[in-house]
Amino acid sequence: MDFQAAGPSKKRIHALVKGRVQGVGFRYFTQDRARSRGLTGWVRNMEDGSVEFEAEGAAKDVDFFANEIKEGPALSNVSEMTVGVVPVEENEKRFEIIP
Repeated sequence: MDFQAAGPSKKRIHALVKGRVQGVGFRYFTQDRARSRGLTGWVRNMEDGSVEFEAEGAAKDVDFFANEIKEGPALSNVSEMTVGVVPVEENEKRFEIIP
């Protein structure tokens, strides 16, 4: 199944990040890294202590971004990150932190 309907260079991922990822600036780090690569999407804290995000943009930028997020900001400790490719939406203008 090919989720890159908007063209081969566009990609959107959905990820769930576990570990010490709340209370350490993880969402702001994620937003900053996404915006620096020109990605759109969102990030939010989950009730179970994990962080969830979706990011969309040029495939090479999305892949680079995902690797940066696995490292996280200095005070974080990512123990697990599951990533899946989802359908491209192309309706977002920015990368936002959502409640």
